[in-house]
Amino acid sequence: MLKRVVVTGLGALTPLGNNVEDSWKNLVAGVSGAGPITRFDASKFKTRFACEVKGFDPADYIERKEIRKMDPFTHYAIAVSAQGVADAGLENNPAIDPDRVGVIWGSGVGGIKTFQDEIIQFSRGDGTPRFNPFYIPKMIIDLAPGHISMRYGFRGPNFATVSACASSTNALIDAFNYIRLDQADIMISGGSEAPINESGVGGFNALHALSVRNDDPATASRPYDKDRDGFVIGEGGVCVILEELEHAKKRGAKIYAEVIGGGMSADAYHMTAPHPEGLGAHHVMENALRDAKIKPEEIDYINTHGTSTPIGDPQELKAIQHTFGEHAWNILISSTKSMTGHLLGGAGAVEAMVSILAIRDGIVPPTINHFTDDPEVDPRFQLCFHKAVKKDITTALSNTFGFGGHNATLIFKKYIF
Repeated sequence: MLKRVVVTGLGALTPLGNNVEDSWKNLVAGVSGAGPITRFDASKFKTRFACEVKGFDPADYIERKEIRKMDPFTHYAIAVSAQGVADAGLENNPAIDPDRVGVIWGSGVGGIKTFQDEIIQFSRGDGTPRFNPFYIPKMIIDLAPGHISMRYGFRGPNFATVSACASSTNALIDAFNYIRLDQADIMISGGSEAPINESGVGGFNALHALSVRNDDPATASRPYDKDRDGFVIGEGGVCVILEELEHAKKRGAKIYAEVIGGGMSADAYHMTAPHPEGLGAHHVMENALRDAKIKPEEIDYINTHGTSTPIGDPQELKAIQHTFGEHAWNILISSTKSMTGHLLGGAGAVEAMVSILAIRDGIVPPTINHFTDDPEVDPRFQLCFHKAVKKDITTALSNTFGFGGHNATLIFKKYIF
């Protein structure tokens, strides 16, 4: 019999706040995290703005001599995992067995800044290979969960997932499954990304994926708006502590919500574009509902992938309509990327946190920056434009879709003691 899994801790570092409650407060208030890029001189780039983390000092979490051995995406991972571990009361806790605590972390591009900086430095030399001895350990994605495990001595399952923008949702689904299958009692999971650099912004500009609304960054991320012109790149991360229910109850842990299902699918269609009829998105939601053993009518809220790209947004709504039928018009739907921007591999973890807190507080954050109705979007959808909606949320679904046609969906439910 499969074990039940609950959420017992959260940690966050987002463009809207350097902890969970500040991020959540600004999400509910409809605050945009976008502004001019400060990480590098972007004056010659087509896109000169992003959703940056603000006022973060890795020295608040990491010894200064260790900071230089890690890429920023790992700094973010350590910061949010420290918050999550503290929130769940795991550190130095005799009630937990470190052999039964694992770490599964997601990131899409990992140490892209480290890779960029090392190659630039090499190209400026005479061909003699002078590379930082920490070059490879800083760059590879699996060092984020590795560092987290070493920090706390957690010796359970430990690896990274990479599925573009679905990476951290896949990490959470894997963590959920390891606990369900009794391979661990607790999993530290989530994702982080630090792509606001020349390579990250320039690469997505070359794909024509980013908004170029440089005159008004705060309104550039416009999911479901007729005039959307691409996503706004973001950075940061979120940690979600998952725990086997009886283990959590035995040690008196705080429980945010229960994880009841996860689904995965592939579009098998195109490198970067979603299936035009949203078939992969439909299948992944069906798979998650089947795994959760619930009816479509039980879903109260969907946090959509909703990136603000011209071809992505309508296809996801088509998939929702296909999956939920007439109930689609009853579901509250929002895209919080309108505020956080798109954290790439970290997006799923951020939006899992949003879904969990929507259940905790009975409030759905808005989709901001809606100005012009899109004729492709059925007006019967409740897209929560402009303002948060107060409503008791029992069951929430979170979608993430990645380049390569990777789709991942999680379902959370209110835990009744």
